[in-house]
Amino acid sequence: MTIGWAVQMDMGLWGMPGTMGMSFGPFLVMWTLMMAAMMLSSMAPLALLYGRTITTFRGPRLAAFGSGYVVAWGTTGVAAFVAADLFGDLAADRPTVAQWVAVACFTAAGFYQLTPLKMRCLEHCRSPLAHLMRYIGFKGPARDMRAGAHHGMFCLGCCWALMVLMVAFGVMNVAAMIGLALVIAVEKHWQYGERFARTVGVLAVTWALLIVVDPGFAPGLDPDAVMQMDMPTGGMDS
Repeated sequence: MTIGWAVQMDMGLWGMPGTMGMSFGPFLVMWTLMMAAMMLSSMAPLALLYGRTITTFRGPRLAAFGSGYVVAWGTTGVAAFVAADLFGDLAADRPTVAQWVAVACFTAAGFYQLTPLKMRCLEHCRSPLAHLMRYIGFKGPARDMRAGAHHGMFCLGCCWALMVLMVAFGVMNVAAMIGLALVIAVEKHWQYGERFARTVGVLAVTWALLIVVDPGFAPGLDPDAVMQMDMPTGGMDS
């Protein structure tokens, strides 16, 4: 659905800077769909284990679990909309500042990949069985949604810095979305995932240095991309 949306809006593989002219409501729906697609591999192992513990009302309870997870990630769309709107305008009006914002995004994401907090959250997502018993102990009518939201918050703690890069790449940059989804899947499922996560951190810092040389490495904050988006077709042809 996300890729189809990008094609329908004629954004191509690399997307567009800013909010792409979308209002808050459609943007939030698009962002939530995108997060659900990108985090599916992270949610699946625990969801499958959690589903085996449910013997009654399986459909509604699993839907509640999934809803809690999606809500945890969907709420980040508020911050994403504000950031994309702000920095999209910044790229058009103050390109040098936008370039350094992109450098800061990649540098912050790179260093976060090396922190103990990142490793703790990554361990949670890599070892779902260790947390299953805690979720089974949740009580009350909202227990399944609470379990999904709790797991979603750990995944958010693990991957928020990678999602910040979507502002620098372009929020609907399909190529970046697929690439980051693969990074998330590998670091959470490969036996050397923690080592891989640290390697990604080093690569992110290296990418920040590339943006210093060429702002085009951060198309979501590249003033040239903003100018091409705003320019009428006839002006581009001329």
